[in-house]
Amino acid sequence: MFWVTLGVVVDLAAISARYKAIKGSLDERARRLVAAAESQAIGRGGISAVSKATGMSRPVIQQGVAELKSPSTLEAGRIRRQGGGRKKAVDKDATLKTDLESLLESSTRGDPEAPLRWTCRSVRQLTGELKKAKHQVSHQVVADLLHELGYSLQANRKTREGSSHPDRNAQFEHLNGKVKWSLARHYPVISVDTKKKELVGNFRNNGRELRPAGEPEKVLVHDFVDPKLGRATPYGIYDIGRNAGWVSVGMDHDTAEFAVETIRRWWRSMGRQVYPQASRLLITADAGGSNGSRLRLWKVELEKLADETGLKIAVCHFPPGTSKWNKIEHRLFSYISQNWRGKPLTTFRTIVSLIAATTTATGLKVHAELDNATYQPGIKVTDEELQRVKIRRDKFHGDWNYEILPAKPLK
Repeated sequence: MFWVTLGVVVDLAAISARYKAIKGSLDERARRLVAAAESQAIGRGGISAVSKATGMSRPVIQQGVAELKSPSTLEAGRIRRQGGGRKKAVDKDATLKTDLESLLESSTRGDPEAPLRWTCRSVRQLTGELKKAKHQVSHQVVADLLHELGYSLQANRKTREGSSHPDRNAQFEHLNGKVKWSLARHYPVISVDTKKKELVGNFRNNGRELRPAGEPEKVLVHDFVDPKLGRATPYGIYDIGRNAGWVSVGMDHDTAEFAVETIRRWWRSMGRQVYPQASRLLITADAGGSNGSRLRLWKVELEKLADETGLKIAVCHFPPGTSKWNKIEHRLFSYISQNWRGKPLTTFRTIVSLIAATTTATGLKVHAELDNATYQPGIKVTDEELQRVKIRRDKFHGDWNYEILPAKPLK
């Protein structure tokens, strides 16, 4: 194929053959310089001819011509000036990332021992939802953003956690709506749970820390419970709106009485100071454990707290088998585990100090204190005691979503 410009016949096939022969060995800048040199050799009309032969755009070849005429001002190792190239989607669309995170908020899982998260929605589903919200975005851009945000897609067999309740996703949507409603009105919203019990003493703790070479910390060979020290039971509260944590380190049994006492301590020492106008408190909790949805003592103790504080206490439980979805797991507990990795938890005071020293780049602050009270396990609540609890159940799954009303509510 030939190209005629100002009476000069240009062999486009020859230019194309030369370009293809060396293209694979050149970076982006070198390719445009080669094309620019070819166009200058042709003269007037050369840019159009070389563009047709190589498939390179005219503006790129023109940029190469300009670089040939003047010394390069690029830093060593760069192929284009700082800020050059196509702008990222998040730079052109300021709300894209926040809208994507909002879509993920009610359908995200997290390992309590790692900040990695994963979503049960597909990339194309998320892309479709973003397009409905008027975002110009492709599924590849969404995939890249998910990777930046720390998400990965997992096969179903890897994301199932026990039995799957048919109303699981509906409950997540319901819970997410409740949280958003409360946060929008500046009511406190807390995520609660008991962290894994820890052996107290000179025992091995998973993880590694920097120490002088050849000087590992010496710990006991066997992990038998020290009868004098026992186990530590950290019960945590994560304030979702303020990115703040509170942890009571219990020395006795993990009971509903202990769980509510931790909430009571948080409210007296921290909660009512930062939420002085609050008349409601929303608690998100697992379906089992000391704050289980079927646990009568949990509701009785919450009634006592409501009567003491005047707060209406709303509770939303996560569906069975989804405990890792609780925000406290990957917003608080995972960072505590990272902070004390490789350190023997020799005393209760050591545990409290290490928890209180936990911080993150996003501003997480944690208060920790020891609870040396005794909590009796196996307390039975009679039908009459349960009937005295002023409970108002939601229309949707009242067993998971309910409100405990105080005797004298705050105005």
